[in-house]
Amino acid sequence: MEPKDIAEQIKEKFAGEVKEVSEFRGQVAVILKKDRIKEIMRFLHGTPELNFNYLVDLCGVDYWGKKEPRLEVVYHLYSIEHRHLIRVRAEVAEEDASIDRVVDIWAGANWHERECFDLFGITFKGHPDLRRVLMPEDWEGHPLRKDYPLRSDLGEREWPGFQEVVKLSEKNKAYEVR
Repeated sequence: MEPKDIAEQIKEKFAGEVKEVSEFRGQVAVILKKDRIKEIMRFLHGTPELNFNYLVDLCGVDYWGKKEPRLEVVYHLYSIEHRHLIRVRAEVAEEDASIDRVVDIWAGANWHERECFDLFGITFKGHPDLRRVLMPEDWEGHPLRKDYPLRSDLGEREWPGFQEVVKLSEKNKAYEVR
């Protein structure tokens, strides 16, 4: 089945949820409202002729200053059986940066949802273990947001663990292989 046909099926079944269908270089993206994302994902996973049984990727996007809503969660889905692919984009407003989890549909979404939470600040409602995965627990902010400061005027007070990491790095230099 062609990606355009899959997009049409989504539009037919969830007409009020589809904001746009776009195509770029042969890749089709269905842009959705976030409210029924779990129901739509269950449809894509559980419908035999679609059978999107593999979540290739889930990531966040920040369109700060370019469009509203500013944030998106992007899902790349693949059917191993049918060998077709679709991109689903769910818009997430900054004021309510949350969306339903899909980890109960695809177990592999666990890490992706945690990473998206950590780096973009998007909360996945009902996630079994939503905590930082790349940044330290005491880190403030979300580094992949476009308004995240590149530098700080706080100097060494920037992150409490910074000096500890520097000292550890100096200590470990003695063990470098030459």
